[in-house]
Amino acid sequence: MRHGVDGRKFGRNTSHRLAMFRNLANSVIDKERVITTVQKAKEVRRVIDRLVTLGKTGTHHARRLAFDRTRCDDVVKKLFTTLADRYKTRAGGYTRVLRMSDRRWGDSAEMALIEMVDHPLIDRKRKRKDDKKAGKDAAEGGHPDAQAPGPKDTFNKFRRLFSSKSKINAQAGKQHQAKTGGAGRKAPSAGGGGSKTGGSSS
Repeated sequence: MRHGVDGRKFGRNTSHRLAMFRNLANSVIDKERVITTVQKAKEVRRVIDRLVTLGKTGTHHARRLAFDRTRCDDVVKKLFTTLADRYKTRAGGYTRVLRMSDRRWGDSAEMALIEMVDHPLIDRKRKRKDDKKAGKDAAEGGHPDAQAPGPKDTFNKFRRLFSSKSKINAQAGKQHQAKTGGAGRKAPSAGGGGSKTGGSSS
């Protein structure tokens, strides 16, 4: 009987399971929001909450313990500065798990979003290359409006591809005509058959 055995095993040995929890906890603390399975999200909550509690303690011993459990200087720094100030008056419950309606393709696993509570607004929109270039020009003191490119031609690559092929075919045709003296394909004989097939002769 499996009495008193705490926590999910996820079909992994101990070192693999602890490494998975460490990486997932570091990602949640760093990115503030991560999408994973419901079971992993529920298990990693305990890891994250204990790390934030260490950050709120603020002692050197707690900092050493936090680094031993995360192995990441950036995560430890954020725990003892940003998150410690944010959750100074909160007594636990630093994360929330929100179930998602879509399941994962392949194994149809239930997915969930785990995030830090009271986090600042997160902008997850992907920036287009044109926007990045305009922002870079603005940062360098240029005028992006004057150098703004027109609408992107999505079929330009295919046009260049086929135009080069047509040029190659045209050149090959010219070389063939030069070798054969400009003569085209021979017309069939009057009877419609070749010499081997014994076409009709008059």
